Amino acid sequence: MSHDHDHTEPPSDLELRVKALESLMVEKGLVNPEALNAIIDTYENKVGPRNGAHVVAKAWSDNVFKEQLMDNATEAVASIGYCGRQGEHLKVVENTLDTHNLVVCTLCSCYPWTVLGLPPVWYKSAPYRSRAVSEPRAVLQEFGTQLKDDVKIRVWDSTSEMRYLVLPMRPEGTEDWSEEQLQKLVSRNSMIGVELAKAADDQESQT
Repeated sequence: MSHDHDHTEPPSDLELRVKALESLMVEKGLVNPEALNAIIDTYENKVGPRNGAHVVAKAWSDNVFKEQLMDNATEAVASIGYCGRQGEHLKVVENTLDTHNLVVCTLCSCYPWTVLGLPPVWYKSAPYRSRAVSEPRAVLQEFGTQLKDDVKIRVWDSTSEMRYLVLPMRPEGTEDWSEEQLQKLVSRNSMIGVELAKAADDQESQT
């Protein structure tokens, strides 16, 4: 399964209309295509996931906040400034030694924009939406995530009423790390559940 492109179904009518509008605006010189792509990239890969990484790192280092997050994620993330459209109904599910959580939206692409930004293309694709439910372990392996056979995989189906965010397990060797350092170990994919948080050694080798 490709994680960058959706080869399974034609664009929806809405997507075609958006593309047509983008093309018209570029043609008339109203929008710079490079600037448009940069904005999309920022919201997909930087602004949103950075918010989520802050939430995860704070939960790892602040037990009181973690309790609030697990009890009422919507209120907890709002308390640190993250609220808005598509983030009103949020539930955080925690990975443990014996349970790994994976998030999908089987009907469309419901996604917690407030903390994760724009959903990646593969998240919206038909193969992911179906296979995440029918063969989650195989999907995880395609993302390079190998779990022990005795680890249970729990799949959460996001809807318009409820969005999910995975709280990855805190990597070993980070007991004395600051929130800022911890944030660098958290990726968008780890908060969807297709990957684990980065190991401490990986981050230290980059510094």
